[in-house]
Amino acid sequence: MKIETVVDAEIELLTAIKKSDVMALETILHDDLLFNMPDGQTITKDFDLQTYRSGKIKIDSLEGSDQIVNIIGDSAVVTVTVALKGAYDGNPINGVFKYIRVWKKVGKNLKVIAGSCVQLA
Repeated sequence: MKIETVVDAEIELLTAIKKSDVMALETILHDDLLFNMPDGQTITKDFDLQTYRSGKIKIDSLEGSDQIVNIIGDSAVVTVTVALKGAYDGNPINGVFKYIRVWKKVGKNLKVIAGSCVQLA
């Protein structure tokens, strides 16, 4: 696995999030995904996709920086800082978040199998 492949997958993911592209997210997220939210809640792929389908989440802007990628066998661990503006269930989201994501090669595709997010500012 090449770092460039993982960087491209990250760009694809952030683009899908920005556009609320459920079809793309369906492909990118592993069926058994577990993701820890800043409030400590652990969500699944189904929960995440339902958030986009229902229109509960609206992303106005999303900018990634300070990305680090480590390749470990057929997996990759990525950390990235994301400046995010939008709303969830009518409540504004405006902050800087630090994400860690684990990507795994599944067949020909890279999929997010795990992740976590904390708010920095």
